[in-house]
Amino acid sequence: MAGLSTLILLLCAAKDVMPSSSHWKPTWPSYRVPVILPQSTLNLDKPQFDAEARLEVVSPCGPACHKSSPLPTYEEVKNYLSYETLYSNGSLTETEVGIYILSNSGDGSQGKSRTKRQIYGYDSRFSIFGKDFLLNYPFSTSVKLSTGCTGTLVAEKHVLTAAHCIHDGKSYVKGAQKLRVGFLKPKLKDSSKGANTTSSAMPEKMKFQWIRVKRTHVPKGWIKGNANDIGMDYDYALLELKKPHKRKFMKIGVSPPARHLPGGRIHFSGYDNDRPGNLVYRFCDVKDETYDLLYQQCDAQPGASGSGVYVRMWKRQNHKWERKIIGIFSGHQWVDMNGTPQDFNVAVRITPLKYAQICYWIKGNYLDCREG
Repeated sequence: MAGLSTLILLLCAAKDVMPSSSHWKPTWPSYRVPVILPQSTLNLDKPQFDAEARLEVVSPCGPACHKSSPLPTYEEVKNYLSYETLYSNGSLTETEVGIYILSNSGDGSQGKSRTKRQIYGYDSRFSIFGKDFLLNYPFSTSVKLSTGCTGTLVAEKHVLTAAHCIHDGKSYVKGAQKLRVGFLKPKLKDSSKGANTTSSAMPEKMKFQWIRVKRTHVPKGWIKGNANDIGMDYDYALLELKKPHKRKFMKIGVSPPARHLPGGRIHFSGYDNDRPGNLVYRFCDVKDETYDLLYQQCDAQPGASGSGVYVRMWKRQNHKWERKIIGIFSGHQWVDMNGTPQDFNVAVRITPLKYAQICYWIKGNYLDCREG
């Protein structure tokens, strides 16, 4: 089966579509992704919701550690991509999946504790102020979770975030059953005081409007693993809201190799804890990568976990620029680099398999999930 898992990874690779010398635009590669379909669903006991919410994940296993890990077998991959679904009434199910490579898709694809810095030299984060920015795309796609993390709007009723914001790897966190998603809205102040004026409401400052979550999907790769091994690769979750949010959302996409990213750079916005009430934007270069993770030194603090990592590239088929979510900001890692400790912030890449899974969670139809 190990050979089959290798074949899956190869088939999921992108065609090497790079701009020619006459086509200077950084261009989204063309992917053909596998199909992931539910096979069976089992009812589980209601969870206890007794875990403390963690706003970051810390792991000493760095790029070399992950790169040297053996490839999972086909059965292991299926197990990792199986998932639990938590409903707002507290009920819980587990769904096993099957992975299929269609014939027309073969052409594409704990160490010693240290003080956590997460700010690298000069703090390069930007607080986003004013409704003209906060309520406009792409900043308007960032939302706050009631557990303290950040999420990103990826469909009319769906939010992508980090799994550890919902589940600590062993149990669901307190507040997960009554999870809410917060949207920044202008706080209006009545300044008329009885005056005869047509402009009685003036924007003052922002506040959160909350929408309850209907159900949550978490991959078994996170639940069965932990941040020190395979679990970090599956630190993502999808939330379905009880009603549409009526905002523009950002599509998900398969993460291209770092060398194909515009300037080798990524972007994300989140609600960092050290700047309460502010949406904080940052961008930085990718320092290293594995098949499942991006290592970078974007300045970040707890609370930014779950932010959607995105890039803007040229969509050749549509003849336009398009931003897509290519990863989920997970947390902080201290890494032993040839005897010298070095720290990174880590994002989970949306691989072809993860794209197929998340897309199916959103659309419920694999036919709409064939192009990454």
